Amino acid sequence: MSSTALLPLSDITACCAPITQETISADNAEKLARTLKAIADPTRLRLLSMVGAHEDAEVCACDLTEPLGVGQPTVSHHLKILVDAGILSREKRSQWAYYKLVPGALDSIGSLLATT
Repeated sequence: MSSTALLPLSDITACCAPITQETISADNAEKLARTLKAIADPTRLRLLSMVGAHEDAEVCACDLTEPLGVGQPTVSHHLKILVDAGILSREKRSQWAYYKLVPGALDSIGSLLATT
């Protein structure tokens, strides 16, 4: 038998500090993960940058293929992902589609990163 004595529960301290701030809910974690997944691509990050930097923060899809160096179907695919994620909005004008950033769509990412 071992001669090691067990400590009374009152003498045991927690190994870590308790969580003192509110943590992200499961629902919010799902939404944030979808947003992060949508922007976790170099082409989509560049698209967001181009849209945000364009005059009036709005750009025609036809103006994005040449600067990206990819074809129109590839640009359309990436833009659709960003629209579906709620990061960009799309407005059809005649035969052209115009995209702009949805106000506040990326705020949750910024606030999450600011607290870490």
